[in-house]
Amino acid sequence: MNHRSFTIRNRKDWDEYISRAYIHEGFHTWYYHSLNTEGEPLLFVYEEEKLFIALPVIKRKIESSEYFDMTCVYGYAGPLSSVPFTSLSALTIAQFKAEFTIFMKAESAICIFSRLHPFLDQYHLLENIGGIKDNGTTLYVDLSISEEEQRDRYDKRLGRQIRSLRKMGFIIKEADTAQEIEDFAEMYYRNMDRLNASSNYYFDVQYFINLLNEEYMKNKLILIYDGVNLMCGALILLSDAIVRNHLSATSPDYLNISPSKLMTDEISMIGRRMGKKIFHLGGGVGGKEDSLFNFKKLFSNLQVKDRIWCYINDEPAYNDLVLRSGVEIDPETPFFPLYRHPKRKAQTTASEPETTTI
Repeated sequence: MNHRSFTIRNRKDWDEYISRAYIHEGFHTWYYHSLNTEGEPLLFVYEEEKLFIALPVIKRKIESSEYFDMTCVYGYAGPLSSVPFTSLSALTIAQFKAEFTIFMKAESAICIFSRLHPFLDQYHLLENIGGIKDNGTTLYVDLSISEEEQRDRYDKRLGRQIRSLRKMGFIIKEADTAQEIEDFAEMYYRNMDRLNASSNYYFDVQYFINLLNEEYMKNKLILIYDGVNLMCGALILLSDAIVRNHLSATSPDYLNISPSKLMTDEISMIGRRMGKKIFHLGGGVGGKEDSLFNFKKLFSNLQVKDRIWCYINDEPAYNDLVLRSGVEIDPETPFFPLYRHPKRKAQTTASEPETTTI
């Protein structure tokens, strides 16, 4: 079977392949990857006569070494294909693996971490390439059912609270000025401070502006006002079939009335008006069934597995870096790659990319 593989580093060719994929999202595009500051965006492509598999990654330098590693963007990316992953033959998967390992070696990359897309069955391709690990479950709302049936599935108390919030006459609108984006960003930072969030959740204002760049993305910033007071906001990501609340925040002055419940219901209505099939709620922090997970579960108990992919292409180099880092090699440790663990001997510098928690 004739096949080839190559690496793309430019927008035109990258997005041409993404647009031809069986299913894709904004997470997979060149533009979304270009917003990442951790390293260099690459698109690895494996191609046969009638199909292709494309894997977008971020290539990161490993401090004080000659090596690199690969990671994914913030969100749900992983590989794409021109056909459903479940239809790939064993031969195609084996040849993809062989070409991928050559790609990793050519890029001096010793390992890769990627969070997988919960609705694309990517594990069929990757389960024999390294390891697929469960990362809890992620929740979603089925927008193909009627609006009435959707709301009937809400927690009963939640339904009453949303009806009450809608009667209060709050203004719900899409942001259309730079000032509104800045106001949302300021509120978001205050939320992150209150939650003692890690540094990788602090995005600068330009990041929000970039995500709303209509030339490349179809996203929206939805805001809820009490008169002139901004009380809640959400930056929602839109793809052909899915809507997501990507980043959201509530003013501390309004936490007691939980406008985020009204916002979540409103996002589902926006998705419906735009013909989306799924409102992906996501899961808890780090895949845990925490307070965030339980909040989302009030809206829907529909769940799908959340999976991550960890693959080591150069075991000796990986183990040597872990040894030098002072972190004990433990298969049960929920962190990858271990040499980027926060407790390593060599502390990170301000310019080093963030570590990845599984």
